[in-house]
Amino acid sequence: MTHDYAIVGAGIAGASLAAELAESGASVLILEGEDKPGYHATGRSAAFWEECYGGPEIVPLTLASGEYLRENGFLHQRGALYIAREGDEELVTDFMQRFVPTGATIQHLGRGDLQKRLPGVRHEWSDAIWEPVCADIDVAGLHAHYLARARSAGALLECRARVCGMNRASGSWTIATETGASHRAKTVVNAAGAWADELAVMAGANPVGIKPYRRTVAQVRIDPPVSNDLPLVLDLRGRFYFKPESGRLWLSPHDEEPSVACDAAPEELAVAEAIARLEEVVDWKVAAVEHKWAGLRSFAPDRRPVYGRDPQVEGFAWFAGQGGFGIQTSPAAARLGRQLLLDEPRDAMTQGLDTGLYAPGRFG
Repeated sequence: MTHDYAIVGAGIAGASLAAELAESGASVLILEGEDKPGYHATGRSAAFWEECYGGPEIVPLTLASGEYLRENGFLHQRGALYIAREGDEELVTDFMQRFVPTGATIQHLGRGDLQKRLPGVRHEWSDAIWEPVCADIDVAGLHAHYLARARSAGALLECRARVCGMNRASGSWTIATETGASHRAKTVVNAAGAWADELAVMAGANPVGIKPYRRTVAQVRIDPPVSNDLPLVLDLRGRFYFKPESGRLWLSPHDEEPSVACDAAPEELAVAEAIARLEEVVDWKVAAVEHKWAGLRSFAPDRRPVYGRDPQVEGFAWFAGQGGFGIQTSPAAARLGRQLLLDEPRDAMTQGLDTGLYAPGRFG
């Protein structure tokens, strides 16, 4: 059988796009190299929907995805605080000037309001930006939702199907996997995350420079326990973030260590740095590190995602480079991906998106 689309990668990118394409009537095959879908970046996400995350050029994708995520029960309200030290007033002003025009819901708070929202914050932290609509995302539920939509519409999922070669002839691809199996498709969609450039080379396309970076997260026990109602707290200088989770605290040093594409493992030094930075912010006592993990966040050189058909290789398309915002933008991104691949008009979800920002051809 020759499928209309073979999507390489079954994380949130591949699963969401597969659902959209299959529901259009296209025949879709998803090829996943691991034993189960969502093993890498999707399964290791810190799981929040935060309007300013990723920068002003990502905000439109995030805002366009919010309604779908809320209406389907995948968001749980939390709120977010970007915090700053004394002397960082210029950073606060710059942040407000960059993000207010995007439509993000943010407001400046002084020391008194910061202390109310973050009990135990140390005195030198004097400024904050409050984002009331920030929410936790049910990542596992959302990923399963898209896989279920895809399967219900007839898409096929093959796990343990790592692609090792591709050849195009007579208008279709023959795709080889490491198990020795062979599949055929008219179009291959690159949703391979950290492996996106590697897959592009197999297809004869120019790599766009998508590089993976390791992000470490630790689950720590605080004594006494912190309230589950606390907001997500992010450093305005990008040195940490933390949020409560089921009576514990999830904590990251906001690291971005260059990595090869791999099964990422946490670094002890990164965990120690995260704890040290937390102790600079609040007077809480870290009683124990209970769990730690790491994932890869993959970015194009301009840190914008790459969506659409390759400008040079026929039948090859990109849906990659989504960094740490791929989950929170998945509804709008997948809808846009479908429209780009099927030459459909924009709809209410995507009409405000500038596709040129995300086009593969922008890299020349």
